[in-house]
Amino acid sequence: MDLLQRLRPEAIAVVDMQGMIGNAIRPLDCSRLLTRIREDASIRAVVLNIDSPGGSATGSDLITRAVTRLRAEKPVIAFIGGLGASGGYMVAAATDGILALPSALVGAIGVIAYRPLVAGALERIGVQVRVAKSGRLKDMLSPFRESTEEERTKEQHLIDTLHTQFVEGVARGRALPEARVRELATGEVWVATDALEAGLIDRVGDIEDAIDWAAERSGAPRRVRLIRSRRSLRDVVMGRASAVVAESLGVEFDSAAWRGPQALYDGR
Repeated sequence: MDLLQRLRPEAIAVVDMQGMIGNAIRPLDCSRLLTRIREDASIRAVVLNIDSPGGSATGSDLITRAVTRLRAEKPVIAFIGGLGASGGYMVAAATDGILALPSALVGAIGVIAYRPLVAGALERIGVQVRVAKSGRLKDMLSPFRESTEEERTKEQHLIDTLHTQFVEGVARGRALPEARVRELATGEVWVATDALEAGLIDRVGDIEDAIDWAAERSGAPRRVRLIRSRRSLRDVVMGRASAVVAESLGVEFDSAAWRGPQALYDGR
């Protein structure tokens, strides 16, 4: 423990996780932040303030693993204030308990992948695409042609494998039978009161209730420390610029295209 940590009063950390996992929530930055919190002895408990539709499958997995390690050291409570769906729910399920606002939407356990097909449009305007490749499946996710039956089978296998990993992770985190999680893994979202009945969350309330719960579990004083990942000026400017462009075009960059093995745990 360094001198600064020894001088800091004990507190409960509140960590905001708002937006898409991949862009708004950067998995590597978030994982590093959770590691620093785990090593900070002045932080006795953690509340994850989640409002996320999900995002990158690998990114969700990376953050979930960091939460699991953090939970082994100190109490971690998830608060879902708006949307805790897909990858966002996956992260929440790794905590000691989930509390959601009564009007929040929860769940969307499943995997989805998008891939635009532009071959027909290109053909209509006289554009041809020539591909040189080293193996028959190297371009199986190409948007420039229809998939073969073999490629569709392999693509579905990727989705099914990621889905199984998701279900197993929720079953472990929530201490639910895997068969029960599979019943709930329809891809749909539930309003918090229904999610409570289904066993997907533990309580309903607001973030103050979540902080009270964390203090109760840890025995820490109810002193809150808001912690955010550091962002450079370039990140802030580019993030705002991207949001403006996306809004003007009506495009959601992260959820609009297939990302190969980086499929989306996306609740939308």
